[in-house]
Amino acid sequence: MADHPVDEKLPALKMATTGLQHVAAMYAGVVAPPLIVGAAIGLTATDLTFLTGACLFTAGLATFLQTLGVWRIGARLPFVNGVTFAGVAPMTAIVASTEDKSDALPIIFGAVIVAGLLGFIAAPVFCKTVRFFPPVVTGTVITLIGISLLPVAFGWAQGPDPAAHDYGSATNLGLAAGTLVIVLLLRRFTRGFVKQIAVLLGLVAGTLVAIPFGATDFGPVADAAVIGFPTPFHFGAPQFQLAAILSLCVVMVVSMTESTADMLALGEIVDRPADEKTIAAGLRADTLGSAISPLFNGFMCSAFAQNIGLVAMTRIRSRYVVAAGGGFLVLMGLCPMAASLIAVVPRPVLGGAGVVLFGSVAASGIQTLVRAGLEKDNNVLIVAVSLAVGIIPITAPEFYHAFPQTARIVLDSGISTGCVAAVLLNLVFNHLGPRDRDAHDVTHPMETGEEITGVPRAPAAP
Repeated sequence: MADHPVDEKLPALKMATTGLQHVAAMYAGVVAPPLIVGAAIGLTATDLTFLTGACLFTAGLATFLQTLGVWRIGARLPFVNGVTFAGVAPMTAIVASTEDKSDALPIIFGAVIVAGLLGFIAAPVFCKTVRFFPPVVTGTVITLIGISLLPVAFGWAQGPDPAAHDYGSATNLGLAAGTLVIVLLLRRFTRGFVKQIAVLLGLVAGTLVAIPFGATDFGPVADAAVIGFPTPFHFGAPQFQLAAILSLCVVMVVSMTESTADMLALGEIVDRPADEKTIAAGLRADTLGSAISPLFNGFMCSAFAQNIGLVAMTRIRSRYVVAAGGGFLVLMGLCPMAASLIAVVPRPVLGGAGVVLFGSVAASGIQTLVRAGLEKDNNVLIVAVSLAVGIIPITAPEFYHAFPQTARIVLDSGISTGCVAAVLLNLVFNHLGPRDRDAHDVTHPMETGEEITGVPRAPAAP
């Protein structure tokens, strides 16, 4: 019996190039949190480079846990793990409230360790929420994942620094558009292996095109050291403060919610639906990876949704490909010069490729919704309201500005709020009350009593 595509081991060259493509897709997301937090602390350039390399290294370790698995740890799906962006706001808040900035990272690391261990213990219970994720819920959440990521691509397309004079310039947008066109042409007119690594080739081509425009900076390569190791507790032994621990425990709950949704999405895409056992194993990998990460000066780890788009687009479903990507992340953490090669890719070029990657996630969600029974009025309402709730933080970022910062950790995540809304609405409309109530509704939500086609219902039998 042939192996499932998820367990397929590809030839070495194909494994390496497609694994590198995963790294390219998620690199900016991994390095952004340490750069933001490090800048808030006021780290030197040397320490900032060290912190970034440490986050790459720990992302690779967490990816190994998730893809290869140990015991009951790891979903064993093509799942990339890295630093979760959900923790950036509370971590910067911790930095702001710490008088001696040299204590900020040890306090953060202590909170991450506790939150990771508590999450690991809670994983078997948390995974039981899978029964609350039928296709109408998972399709909505997958769509929201893609929609939530698209603004990231649009931001990259404009440039790396919003304060720069060329942010959003015709040159930057042109480079993004050119990269997008290159990826689309490769996907349309090539076949086989070349078609599968279209995003990687597009990034290389876009970077080369950007050289004459002065958008490609090779300085990071020249300044980077060849060998480096994230020395354990480089910034000091972890400190444990209750307020910081509570704050990052909330982030852990948000992260576990999003990871559950991501695993369900990926399971649909690779034709290996994620059951309770798989989700529990995946959450253990997330949380254990987070608990171990501070040992090597890294932050909380979580699944990276943008790589789901890459799996959906390339149809390369092997978990060993993503494990190869994890290997590259570890090497980058050990070799700063190698890490700097990815940093050479201009942000607008990443933005152009991101449009394809993140849009593919949204498209996968729509495909799931097609199978979700949208001919039923209840399901249409669930999708409509959940999408609206999930899009609020995207279209109106300050909508929840009057809420406490702890609450905003959840509310400012469109994926989390949309997911909660979809689960609750599904319970209310499809589970509570008479089981046969409105079971055959096929009405448009705004036209009670008429079918979506506009044809009136047949009169009820006397």
